[in-house]
Amino acid sequence: MSKLTHFNEEGAVHMVDIGDKSITHRIAIASGFISMQADTLSLIKEGGHKKGDVLGIARTAGIMGAKKTSELIPLCHPISLTHINIDLNIDEDTASVYCECRAETDGKTGVEMEALTAVQVTLLTIYDMCKAVDRGMVISSIQLMEKSGGKSGLWKRN
Repeated sequence: MSKLTHFNEEGAVHMVDIGDKSITHRIAIASGFISMQADTLSLIKEGGHKKGDVLGIARTAGIMGAKKTSELIPLCHPISLTHINIDLNIDEDTASVYCECRAETDGKTGVEMEALTAVQVTLLTIYDMCKAVDRGMVISSIQLMEKSGGKSGLWKRN
């Protein structure tokens, strides 16, 4: 059985030592949804929101969130990101926006937390910009879809 890596032999919290790890190209893909009323989705899609381009602003916020992950998650290493891409897709049938983030780095530790943070911040920004017209929005299914690089190699969600 694997052990939790953020605890030392005595059970005290610590930041994982990555000093001896190899630098490899690392990729993580995370995703999630925000569901809303159809009218709210129409405002976003048509650009009729008085605060501006909701999806463009949310995408920028997600990128900023990825860059600040180590400031938000106490034991997360600060890393140098080489690429962040956030795709947002509107699904009119379910009145939702699907967010997928791909984060990349060349480093000693993975970028899963940065990808997950980017998705969360992106979806939270959509919520923030639209809450005046739809407080019932639901953010859901935030999850890691895939990661590669490092000693553990490739992992994909089934």
